[in-house]
Amino acid sequence: MKRPFTATVWREGKWYVSQCLELDVASQGETEEEALANLKEALELHFESPQATRPPAVCMIEVEVGAA
Repeated sequence: MKRPFTATVWREGKWYVSQCLELDVASQGETEEEALANLKEALELHFESPQATRPPAVCMIEVEVGAA
């Protein structure tokens, strides 16, 4: 499934920075095209399902709530 996202691109020094406006994802490149291509790859990785290398640890924690 494809979904469109809005991106901005600007120059910072010798690099072009691209940022997705809907998500907190950004990338960079030596050209505007490279910055946008790198942003596309970063967004694809953002939506990729996580693959654990080992089972996650499950633990209990206690938190003080409503302290007087």
